[in-house]
Amino acid sequence: MEKRKVEDFDINGEITIDELTSQYYNAGGFVAKKVGIAVKILEQMIDKDCINFLSFPACIISTGTRGVIKEAIKKEYFDVIITTCGTLDHDLARVWEDYFHGSFSADDRELHSQGVNRLGNIFIPNSSYGEVLEKNMQPILDEIVESCGPELGPREVIHEFGKRIDDEDSILYWAAKKDVPIYVPGITDGAFGSQLWMYWQNDKEFSLDMMKDQQELSDIVFPADETGALMIGGGISKHHTIWWNQYRGGLDHAVYITTAVEYDGSLSGARVREAVSWGKVREKADYVTVEGDATVLLPLILGKFL
Repeated sequence: MEKRKVEDFDINGEITIDELTSQYYNAGGFVAKKVGIAVKILEQMIDKDCINFLSFPACIISTGTRGVIKEAIKKEYFDVIITTCGTLDHDLARVWEDYFHGSFSADDRELHSQGVNRLGNIFIPNSSYGEVLEKNMQPILDEIVESCGPELGPREVIHEFGKRIDDEDSILYWAAKKDVPIYVPGITDGAFGSQLWMYWQNDKEFSLDMMKDQQELSDIVFPADETGALMIGGGISKHHTIWWNQYRGGLDHAVYITTAVEYDGSLSGARVREAVSWGKVREKADYVTVEGDATVLLPLILGKFL
């Protein structure tokens, strides 16, 4: 039995995020203690010569959590990003237009009649999403194809977009500036991918080489002495992260934030310990699954480092 006494939080007076999260390991119980463990694992990942992966789904990029992700990239805490197509949609759309506060209980039929899409309690007008993406993406694709040629890997296309975005709030902007690759294994599953398809309608020489991205991931993973991952939410972004790391015997460090349940056998609900059985996380790895909403937990966990 671990004989480490439970301490009380001390939040009297002014307290920084760093000072608060430093107390979670000793004062926290239940999920709070897991937050403390997550912070300690991330400290190991960031301080070591470790290849760090960051994976997340698109939904949080429609919220202010986008700013937390952006700062982590800006400060070069992560070497590889794996995400979903909607991340590109929301990041670019918010470069050109605004999203708005809404309500989970809004009348969706009324919203549809007004041309407003609801993402949880975020309202996204058509003019802030598909319309603005089509208007701005097609000319940029013309530039990219003219300068780079028509045959590109998805990561290359994303990088080229980042180079052409003049907005320091953008994830793509900072990923390009810091040369952090963004991999989107489901590149056609979103508005960004649909715009690529629409571009191809007029230029059949344009093509995406999916295998380029896979080879790049191979070149990153196989030589790595040590790897770690902060995985936010599940789905394809989480799976692609652990899938590739199994080829080197698994992740050495893993922090997973999820709201999904375990009992339905889903990948999103699977705790990190399940990945150990697949060889996607090493038996001796340090890891933790933190249950909770990433829009609440991520500013707290990463705030210590930002």
